[in-house]
Amino acid sequence: MKKSDENKKKVPITGDEKEGTMRGAPENGLSPDEKVQDPAQDAGNSDVTGENTQPVESTESVFQDSPMKVSLRIQELEKVQAELQDQYVRKAADFDNYRKRMIREKQEAIDFANTLLLTDLVQILDDFDRAIDAGVSSEDTAAATAFADGVVMIRKQLGSLLETKYGMEYYPSKDQLFDPHVHEAIGTQPDPDITEPTVAEEYLKGYKLKGRVIRLAKVMVKMPLETAAE
Repeated sequence: MKKSDENKKKVPITGDEKEGTMRGAPENGLSPDEKVQDPAQDAGNSDVTGENTQPVESTESVFQDSPMKVSLRIQELEKVQAELQDQYVRKAADFDNYRKRMIREKQEAIDFANTLLLTDLVQILDDFDRAIDAGVSSEDTAAATAFADGVVMIRKQLGSLLETKYGMEYYPSKDQLFDPHVHEAIGTQPDPDITEPTVAEEYLKGYKLKGRVIRLAKVMVKMPLETAAE
């Protein structure tokens, strides 16, 4: 009995049985009908069938193009930055000029706010000058001198007040070259001894307020003979 059992155990398996066994045995736990697909093969198949055919840029191409694109982008940004900086500098300069102009105009408005008042006071100074001239030419020397001295003192006080507090001052014109910016000619007379128009007489005094003429001096002008003839 033992030998028969051993013979049964040692019965060889035929080739057909081996082939059937290999066909029926599952590979990696899968059934014979299930197939394991290679990912690389699937990728190749997808290219053939037209699915997922988007071109993939190679790594080498990306690294070759990126520095150039970055350089161009940097140049564009630098250009924009330069333009914005130039605009900022111009705007800052315009604002600074505007601020200075506003300050200057405001100060001028303050300085010349009393122009009309001072122009009226100038007429009073003219009356003082006439009174002084009349007093000096009077026959009664003592009375005329006292009157003239009093008027002169008042005139000096008023003139000093207007000059020191308000910046108004008288500018002399007699024997000065004629300047239409500060003189108003009310008449002319020829003179062979001069070569340029010159103020001969001053009939009405001229005044300036902080360097600006607020009343022209009315004068008689001496003219050269050639100019007078023309």
